[in-house]
Formats: sequence, structure tokens, C-alpha cells
Amino acid sequence: MKNTFSTSFFTIVVVAIFATFISCDKDDAPQKVVVLETKTVSNVPAPQTGGQGQPEGGSFTKFSFSQNAVVTNDAWDIAFRGTKIIVNGGSLIGLNEEPSRKGVAAVSIVTGSLSSITAIPAANTFVQDGDKTYSFPTSGINSWYDYNDISHIISAKAGKVYVVKTHDGKYAKFEILSYYKDAPSSPDATSIPRFYTFKFVYQNNSSTSF
Repeated sequence: MKNTFSTSFFTIVVVAIFATFISCDKDDAPQKVVVLETKTVSNVPAPQTGGQGQPEGGSFTKFSFSQNAVVTNDAWDIAFRGTKIIVNGGSLIGLNEEPSRKGVAAVSIVTGSLSSITAIPAANTFVQDGDKTYSFPTSGINSWYDYNDISHIISAKAGKVYVVKTHDGKYAKFEILSYYKDAPSSPDATSIPRFYTFKFVYQNNSSTSF
């Protein structure tokens, strides 16, 4: 009986020690680091009717960062028409054929490169659309583009990154590369406008950093 008890006790101790080592191994195991991917989107169409003194119209092209695709439902984050960019948050600006806002999207405009922006900006820097108010300004220092009066070329401003709170409260950052089809390095009068190319990073959790 004594030998049986000693053997059983030894077995229990060995099992306990082994379990402890297993537990430590699990605790000490390196955590998997999620690397966020930078994606490039090419030739997102932004057709528009009117302009140049005539009422602007046409449907906005709606884009989802989580799906990395143009969508037609209410799960969009940003939308394009001509040089106008809107977010799926806030209220109607007052444009023709403007989609209703069903989400909580907003945008914060920051200076830097896409890779240099690693933290989500302060909440009070995010702006939504509203009555006669654009989250993406159409003129001034925070306008996304410059217009050349001589060549009539529209160029994305360098050093502007747009951090977007998505329609469902996640975050993405993006940088506009071109307004012309196939993103020519030096667009001219023959270049076809209203085709956006941009690169973005999407953060699919509640992290406050990229």
C-alpha cells in the first residue's frame, strides 16, 4: 500500500509540473502580430453630369474599405462624383442625387505620408458631411486637389492623408494618387478624368493605431 501511494503521488506531481510547463509555454509564446496591408485601388469611376455653371448630377460611386470594392448598398464608407468626395455619416449636403447617410463615417485630414500616420487622430478632428458642409473641403488648404488654370489639370495634393472612421466605426487611412484613368505620371489634355486611384490601409478592429 505504501509503494502504491508513493507511486501515485509521484505521478500526480509529475503531471502537475508538466501542466505548469505547458501553461508557461503558452503564456510565453509570442503573440501573433497582425500586419496591416497597404492596398492600391485603381480607376474608381466618378462620373458626373453638368458642371461649369450647370447643375451637377449623377449617382455617387460608393466604396467600402472593408470589402475593398465599389458597393451599391448602404455599407459604404466614402463616395465619389467628379471632384466631390463624401462620407457615409452626418447629413445631406444638399446635392442632386446625393445618397442618404446610414452610417457613422467621418474623416480627419492629416499631413504626412501614408506610412508615417500610425495613430488615429483625436476624435474632435473628425468631420462629417452636413447642410452645405463638406467633410472633404472643395477648396482651400484642405481641398484634396490643386487645379492648374493653364493646363486645366487636377492634381492630388502631396502630403495629405485622410483617416476615415468607417460607416461601422472602424478606421482606414488613404492617400489619393490620381484623378485620371490609369494614373498617368504626367496627365495632360488627353488624359481621361474622373477615375480615382488611391492606396489605403484598413484597420478591422477597435485599435487606435495602424
